[in-house]
Amino acid sequence: MTSLLIGKGDTAQTLLARYANRHGLVAGATGTGKTVTLQVMAEGFSALGVPVFCADVKGDLSGLAAAGADNLKLAERAAKVGVSGYAPAAQPVMFWDVFGEQGHPIRTTLSEMGPLLLARLLSLSDAQSGALAVAFKYADDQGLALLDLKDLTALLRHVAAHSKVISAEYGLVSTASLAAIQRALLQLEQEGGAALFGEPALELADLMRTDLSGRGIVNVLAADKLFMRPRLYATFLLFLLSELFESLPEVGDLDQPRLVFFFDEAHLLFKDAPKALVDKVEQVVRLIRSKGVGVYFVTQNPLDLPETVLGQLGNRVQHGLRAFTPRDQKAVRAAAETFRANPGVDVIEAITQMGVGEALVSTLQDKGIPSPVERAMIAPPRSRMGPLSPEERRAVIQRSPVFGRYEALLDRESAYEILARRTAEAEARAAEDEVAAARAEAWSAQTPGGAGGATARPPRASRARPRAPQSMTEKALQSAVRSAGSAVGREVGRQVLRGLLGSLLKR
Repeated sequence: MTSLLIGKGDTAQTLLARYANRHGLVAGATGTGKTVTLQVMAEGFSALGVPVFCADVKGDLSGLAAAGADNLKLAERAAKVGVSGYAPAAQPVMFWDVFGEQGHPIRTTLSEMGPLLLARLLSLSDAQSGALAVAFKYADDQGLALLDLKDLTALLRHVAAHSKVISAEYGLVSTASLAAIQRALLQLEQEGGAALFGEPALELADLMRTDLSGRGIVNVLAADKLFMRPRLYATFLLFLLSELFESLPEVGDLDQPRLVFFFDEAHLLFKDAPKALVDKVEQVVRLIRSKGVGVYFVTQNPLDLPETVLGQLGNRVQHGLRAFTPRDQKAVRAAAETFRANPGVDVIEAITQMGVGEALVSTLQDKGIPSPVERAMIAPPRSRMGPLSPEERRAVIQRSPVFGRYEALLDRESAYEILARRTAEAEARAAEDEVAAARAEAWSAQTPGGAGGATARPPRASRARPRAPQSMTEKALQSAVRSAGSAVGREVGRQVLRGLLGSLLKR
């Protein structure tokens, strides 16, 4: 039965590959060794041929792409833990970066993200979220692709201009809500969030690659800059989980997972999150294991995760916690209660006394039963414990199998272009209608009988030819002719009337 070695206490602490999709937790205070544990687990999964995705918040995980130092202490530690054939070695790594600076650009489209996650990203109220959902539904019905922020901005302007018609069909959309969404989009753009949206969008298959030797590729997301925008960071990683959940087919329980996803600083996912979003995370975590994906949350405190999520994490690695405050003491008790008891281990005492590189470990064993908790020494990684230099990182990026696929931004026709064209066409039609109306009015004024003439009809606008502008002389002659014609007409009328009256009097 294939497994990966995490560390050793009284016995070797291994994680069985067949239960790796039952998810897990790596917790502990800052500086207790969580990052190294994540590094060791990523190496183990890669050696089994399982691709890995992890976010690199501090930059240290970039060292996975380089061999570690030939260190005597690490070799001694490997021997104590029972690592066979220990030798420094680089891992197959692909770097990604939302901002395209430290890795391949990783993008999605607004249509793929959807209104729920976007509303979370923009911190919208319920009313504003409802207006955003209406806008997305209208875009779907009208065949308007929402790829980037300018598409959504154009859509919101269009919805505001036609709010009465759209509200009658889709539900009330207030201009105040639309304006609030536009302000939130502007703020997101100023924070650099526009880089996340566009094409070419990430193909999930590129996260699930193996190298020529069969090792799983470790996908490292450069998150040091992204982490400074916590809501963008959490929303993007949740989007990736949701896409995996919705796109991958059901495979049930495999001998090993198809992908393992490490969610570092997981507390950001649930901080100030609305209940609808927490419910969505719980649903994804509960069901994604049947898609062959294991999710491992990395955080400082187990209490950072909702109980409904925490209860689904079968594999646990708990580093030391500091019990200085009542909340810390509560976290220690909560962490201790989640482990299967071991008479030889005082869990509460161990959690507060463990040193760097030590952890309490409990994983799922035969028939999915958690092993009794053990205090273990974590195995040393084979790759470098520290970041790559910029030159080393560039070399890895240029050797990547996807180099050149995502670097150039594409801008195909989408909502922005379609709505701009429709607006231009509507303005052209309105201008033609105004010209036609003006010509009809001018024709009516020049036709005998005026507007009431039964037979007078202006020529069609499409056949009318534009007349050259009249000179001042022509205008004066035309006015004189009209005046003379009117005077002659009045004189003839008087003579006819006098003739008729004279005939009547003679009788």
